[in-house]
Amino acid sequence: MVPEVGGEAAAQVRGSISAMEELTRRVIESGAETLVLISPHAPLSAHAFVAYETPQLFGDFADFHAPAATVAFPLDDELLQAIKTAAAEENYVVATLADQKLDHGSTVPLYFLQRYGWKGRVVGLGYSFLSNEDHLSFGACVRRAIDRLGRSAAFIASGDLSHRLKPGAPAGYNPTAYAFDARVVDALRNGSPNRIIDIDQNLRRMAGECGYRSMLVVLGATRELSGAAEVLHYEAPFGVGYLVAQLTNSKSRDRDERTELSSDNVAEENLAELLPSLARRAVEAFVLTGKQLSVPSTSGVLSARAACFVSIKTFSGDLRGCIGTIEPAKETLAEELVQNALNAASRDPRFQPVSADELAGLKYSVDILGAPEPATIEDLDPATYGVIVEDESSGSRGLLLPNIEGIDTVTRQVEIAARKAGIPPGKPLKLSRFVVQRFGEK
Repeated sequence: MVPEVGGEAAAQVRGSISAMEELTRRVIESGAETLVLISPHAPLSAHAFVAYETPQLFGDFADFHAPAATVAFPLDDELLQAIKTAAAEENYVVATLADQKLDHGSTVPLYFLQRYGWKGRVVGLGYSFLSNEDHLSFGACVRRAIDRLGRSAAFIASGDLSHRLKPGAPAGYNPTAYAFDARVVDALRNGSPNRIIDIDQNLRRMAGECGYRSMLVVLGATRELSGAAEVLHYEAPFGVGYLVAQLTNSKSRDRDERTELSSDNVAEENLAELLPSLARRAVEAFVLTGKQLSVPSTSGVLSARAACFVSIKTFSGDLRGCIGTIEPAKETLAEELVQNALNAASRDPRFQPVSADELAGLKYSVDILGAPEPATIEDLDPATYGVIVEDESSGSRGLLLPNIEGIDTVTRQVEIAARKAGIPPGKPLKLSRFVVQRFGEK
């Protein structure tokens, strides 16, 4: 991601770089005086957490042949001492890393925060070999120290997701590794970050990740804060999962700051109106003018990268078009939604294109798809989960959304999904399931 290191390859992760710019903007707007950061690549201690303790925290990329790329931030020593005290109250040791350069797990996020204009003090931490529960508990100690000082602070969990997502990946290839990333991304997209805590530990080990314990510490620190989980970007072009996401921003969730709806500040409770409305505007603009709606500048959910389906029905409930994507094809949900709305209105092979005289009698719904996860027949439930079926020999895939009228058995759900994909009966099928968030016009 760091251009001085990656050179031309950095272009392949420009989505992650842009997401770090957006994250920096949010940190600046939050008014954070201090940034607390926990890295998986700080020197590890079996029984203690660690902290960099020099007046000026410094790091560079000399080990990656880019010594001129550097970061430097003053230490917030007062907060560090408060963290040590709060940790000691729970019998945790915070060992000091004196006169050491920052590791690259700390330097990479700080590089982008510095590049995009954040100025403030930093506390740099590293995790340990202690239990998962200890990491959650240590996160609560960090939060308690911040509260005692009355600090406004941002807390960043550094680390990658799976390192085994494709042949040639740094830690080798494991065909099930993607399921770890899918569960993390899905937990955040569905506003349930605490589901990350319960991820199967065998799956975590198979994934070869390095960011899980960092996430646990931050989850421990944010357990009592109001939720605002959001995926800003996820990609894995080199076989390593890069995720930029926000767990919470308690200030932005205050209702008195969320009284107006705009394209740049969308309250969660407005999504039921916003998403179908955007689909309607896209279809009506296209049918009436022949032109595609310009996608508005977005943040929040609409700026995330996500697959979705757009369904168009008549007022009497008859389907008039339904098209979607199994995996995101566009950079933002807003772009994905607009394109799928146009396709549902004009390219569903089951129907003629929507005409101008029909527009007043149509209603729209949008389904946002969670990340798929491998499943067996026993894991499926047509009322709760959508299904993706794949013919492993041909690669043909079919999808069926959940909670469809008349489809009340798993057998029928799988059957119809396979038929949609043109997979002959009796073929061995690979199954995945996913959850959806459905937003429809009344």
